[in-house]
Amino acid sequence: MKLDLKLYRGYANEKELVVYGHVFKARGRGDYAYDKKKLKHALTIIQMFRVKPMDNVEVELRFEDLTVRTRTMHDGYFRFSIPFVKPIKSGWHTYTVTGFHEGDATTGEGELLKPYESKVSIISDIDDTFLVSHSNNFFKKIYVMLTRNVNRRKTFDDVVEHYRQLSIAGQDAKEASNSFFYVSSSEWNLYGFIVRFAQENKLPKAVIKLKKLKTGLRDFVKTGRGDHDHKFDKIQDIIDFYPSIDYVLLGDDSQQDPDIYERICKTFPMNIRAVYIRQTGHHKKERVGEILKNINTLDVHTCYFKKSTKALRHSKQIGIIN
Repeated sequence: MKLDLKLYRGYANEKELVVYGHVFKARGRGDYAYDKKKLKHALTIIQMFRVKPMDNVEVELRFEDLTVRTRTMHDGYFRFSIPFVKPIKSGWHTYTVTGFHEGDATTGEGELLKPYESKVSIISDIDDTFLVSHSNNFFKKIYVMLTRNVNRRKTFDDVVEHYRQLSIAGQDAKEASNSFFYVSSSEWNLYGFIVRFAQENKLPKAVIKLKKLKTGLRDFVKTGRGDHDHKFDKIQDIIDFYPSIDYVLLGDDSQQDPDIYERICKTFPMNIRAVYIRQTGHHKKERVGEILKNINTLDVHTCYFKKSTKALRHSKQIGIIN
């Protein structure tokens, strides 16, 4: 039986590398086409949630002179957290993973990031932070997902310029950039769509961390909903992995970002430079304002904004962007 390997962007520091992905039963129809129109696009989105993960499949990671094997979890997920002390250059590197099943071997290529030296990294939510998603309106969110392909989905005005300037803040070399991490309550099913959207809109290339895979139409209608606590765990994992870097957190007020970011600031009181929360409704939420005031008492800058031009101006005022 052929396998479908989905490999995600991993990351490395001076002592360890992390690579992860999923193994599914092969679809037999190739990769998803995210630019299909009308009904074909809707069917593509639905198919992304009809995957069949494969449990206990043997997978082998190859990177530089390293070769190591593990097996998938019950939901097809695998993760390599490997000691790795060999020096490698900063930037993106290619790794390969091979899956073995019933005498067949399937190999795929992925990328991992060794961050450039920098004073700041950026952790950003996706839906309604830079991708217009209408998360606070369930029916509109599903409608937009099913009717607008990757070319018709929109970013907020000026958000790309804000992210671009954050990516080069404090960097001298043209090829060097600050590291970006996109952490979202969207499921792993949407990983390829998010990567394509970021590329199409010239958003900074990022390590992406998403929510547990969903495997059916009943799950599809719940996309992005439910518990968001996994975001706290994933952000904590990033900061624990790179503890000597300061971070900028970007999110929105449609769900639980303010609460999660407050907990992060309390857990890492020396690591967070600023918290940015996008206002998604017509009016600011009083409770969000109170949370940000409390974050301010931890000596963390905050900005509650409707338009990214305000956030960009704030980043310049506090010296993150020169």
